[in-house]
Amino acid sequence: MYRKPVLLKESVDGLLVKPNGVYVDVTFGGGGHSKAILDQLIDGRLLAFDQDDDALENAFDDDRFTLIHSNFRHLKNFLQLYQAVPVDGILADLGISSHQIDDATRGFSTRFENLLDLRMDRRQTVDAVEVLNTYNEDDLISIFKFYGELKNARQITRLIISGRDDKKIETTNQLKELLQKCAPKHKDQRFFAQVFQALRIEVNQELESLKEFLEHSLDVLKPGGRLSVISYHSLEDRLVKNFLKSGNFEGVVEKDFYGNPITPFNLVNRKLIIPTDQEIELNNRARSAKLRIAEKK
Repeated sequence: MYRKPVLLKESVDGLLVKPNGVYVDVTFGGGGHSKAILDQLIDGRLLAFDQDDDALENAFDDDRFTLIHSNFRHLKNFLQLYQAVPVDGILADLGISSHQIDDATRGFSTRFENLLDLRMDRRQTVDAVEVLNTYNEDDLISIFKFYGELKNARQITRLIISGRDDKKIETTNQLKELLQKCAPKHKDQRFFAQVFQALRIEVNQELESLKEFLEHSLDVLKPGGRLSVISYHSLEDRLVKNFLKSGNFEGVVEKDFYGNPITPFNLVNRKLIIPTDQEIELNNRARSAKLRIAEKK
């Protein structure tokens, strides 16, 4: 197992696990959330997804458990393959795992000097090196503006294009040195975190995958089944919030002939669930976590 999972009790309790139910953990990682679900099952079933091959080493030797080496955007197809539809509950802990951050070879952290990889699934061909060295100016501006929420996206892009003309950008330190002049004073750590977030989202197509997963979750959940989702930045959380509220990603609630809202979920928590100060002290990664839980109508 990696570090203790974020909002463990709150996210698993929100599923109302039944001993004979069928559950899915779409972000297996170190297996913390999955173990907490499995501990409550008797003759139930748990399927888990993870696209990172490192996570496969954490699989449980348990007849009730199946680990699927795939992105959760393929949720529906694999659950049908394993004859596990419909399900009673789905849990997702979005974002990057502490293990991926702490592994210098993966290029996820600004703390280490290594190749700019940033792939969660190392079977895919596009990595951050390719993005930085082959994408055109408009595409790079969009990535840093929308995925990194960086106001100086144009300046960042110009420095990258100018730098790659001289030498291919391949390492974390190369990129940091290149962009140092546009990093705000005393806020450079946050600035580079946003730059790396933008690249990571693009490399892994995270927002597109999240949208597909949410749509699939609605298809595979039983009426009364629950969806428990932990997000870490506003781009993810906005998609989750809008979808749970309205069934679409714009957050527009449609109404029937009588003016009653047509929504696919009942919100279990209208107020965001966030970690306690004690949890944040024990696990710094929890500081930006937001939990939303909904029940399918």
